[in-house]
Amino acid sequence: MQKDNLKTNRPPVVVIMGHIDHGKSTLLDYIRKTNVTEGEAGGITQNISAYEVLHKDEKGEEKKITFLDTPGHEAFSKMRERGALIADIAILIVSAEDGVKPQTIEAWKTITEMKLPSIVAINKVDKPSANVEKTKQELAENEVYLENYGGKIPYAEISAKTGAGVDDLLSLILILAEMENFTGNTEEDATGFVIEADLDSKRGIQATLIIKKGTLQKGMFVVVEDAIVSTRMIQNFKGEMIDSASPSSPVRLCGFDKMPQVGAPFKSFKNKKEAEKYAEDHRNSVVAAPLGTPTTKSDEASKKIIPILLKANVSGSLEAIEKEIAKIKNDGAEFKIIARGVGPISESDIKNVSNSENAIIIGFNVKTDKSALEIAEKRGITISFFDIIYKMTEWLAEQMEKRRPRVETIETTGRAKIIRAFSRTKERQIIGGKVIEGQMLLNGTVKIMRREFEIGRGKIVNLEKGKVKTSVVEEGLEFGMMIESKIEIASGDVIELFSIAQK
Repeated sequence: MQKDNLKTNRPPVVVIMGHIDHGKSTLLDYIRKTNVTEGEAGGITQNISAYEVLHKDEKGEEKKITFLDTPGHEAFSKMRERGALIADIAILIVSAEDGVKPQTIEAWKTITEMKLPSIVAINKVDKPSANVEKTKQELAENEVYLENYGGKIPYAEISAKTGAGVDDLLSLILILAEMENFTGNTEEDATGFVIEADLDSKRGIQATLIIKKGTLQKGMFVVVEDAIVSTRMIQNFKGEMIDSASPSSPVRLCGFDKMPQVGAPFKSFKNKKEAEKYAEDHRNSVVAAPLGTPTTKSDEASKKIIPILLKANVSGSLEAIEKEIAKIKNDGAEFKIIARGVGPISESDIKNVSNSENAIIIGFNVKTDKSALEIAEKRGITISFFDIIYKMTEWLAEQMEKRRPRVETIETTGRAKIIRAFSRTKERQIIGGKVIEGQMLLNGTVKIMRREFEIGRGKIVNLEKGKVKTSVVEEGLEFGMMIESKIEIASGDVIELFSIAQK
C-alpha cells in the first residue's frame, strides 16, 4: 500500500514517427524553438535525441512532455523500433501533400506491434497542394482509422512550418497521457534505457539515457549490461549540470568504462560494489551466440571478400550502416566488416587493415588525424568520408561492381568447314573452306575443332572471298584464308570464330 502512495504521475515520453521528409524535424524544431534541420546533413536527422518541453493543459497548468527524436531514414528502422519501445505515446506524422508512403506504413506497423497509444499529425496543411481528405482516405485504406473517419485515433491538422495546429497536437498529447495515467515511483533507484552513445575526444564515452522509473542522483552508479559509469556529472538535455533527474527525463552521463549498447536498459545503484556485482553477473550470464550460418568453403572460394573498416560518430549510426552494408549483394563478391568502432579514424586503424588486400576504410561523420592520413597515403589505402548513409551505400555498390571477379564467357559467332588445306610455313597456313554458320572475320580468333574436339586455336591474318581481300565472309560463302596457328589444319576440320566477354 505504501509503495502505491509513492507513485506519482510522470510526463509522457513521445516518439514522432513517419516518412523521411514529412516534417518530423521541422515539427520538433518548432516545438522547442531551436534548429535541427539545418545542422543535419541532407536534412536527415541521424542521431537519436530527447528534449523536454512545457505546455499548458486544459486547467492552465504547465505540464512537461519529453520528445524522443528517432531518425526517419530507412536505415534506422532498428532505432525507430527501440524509440517506440522506450516511448509512451507515438505520433505518426503524414504529409497532406504526399499522403501515405511505405515508411508511413512501416512506422504504423511498429506502433501497433508495440501497442502504443497514438495520435496522427497531418502535416503541411499550409501548402497549396495539401489534400487533407485524400490523406485521411489513404490512411483508412491502410487501416489507420481516425476519429470521425471510421475510427478512434485522435488526430491534429498542423503546419510544422507556421506552427498552425501545433498547440492542439500538444493538448491532445496531454489528454492522452492523462487517460493512460503514466506513473513512476520517484523513491526508487532510476531505471530506463540508453538512447544514444558516442565517444567524445575530451570527455570519453558518453551516453544519453531516458529515465522511465525512479530518480537518478549525483553520486550514484549506472550500469548498462556490463558498462559502468558514476554520476559525478549529470547533464540535462540542454547540457546544464543537474543534481538529480526524475522519471521521463533525458540525461547525459560521461565516463563509461566501455561503450554501452544503444537501446539497452540501465539500472542505477547507490553503492559501487552492488553496481560492479550487477555488471559481473551480466558478463557471466552472456553466452556467445553463433553469428549466423558460417560460409561454406565453396562459397568463400567463389566469392571475393572485400574487407571494410568502419568508424562512425555514434553507435546508433554504426549499427544502421552495418545493416545497410549487409543489403549490398552481388554474386561474385561480398563486403566483410573486419573492424568497427566509434570515434575518429586513428593510426592503429590504418595499421590494422594494411595487411588486408583491397580494404576499404569508411568514416561516417568522423574525422581522421594527420598521422593516420600520412600512413594511409604511404600504404596506398584510401579513406572515404560520408555524412549521408544513402550516398555511402551508392558508392559502396559501385565499388563492389568494380572489384567483383569477372567471369569470362565465350560466345561462338561463326563456324566454317575446311575443304582444302594448302601450304604451311612455320606457324602460318593457307586453307580454303565454307562458312556454315554466322560469319568469318579478319583478325578474328578461332578454335580448331577435329571430330568435335578442340585441338588448338588460331588467328585469321588474311581473308579472301573470290580471290579478293575482304574483312568478312558471310554464311553460305566459300573463302580462302591464312591462319596463324601452331596446329596443322586438315581438310574436314571445323573452325569456330569466337569472342570473349567479361561478365
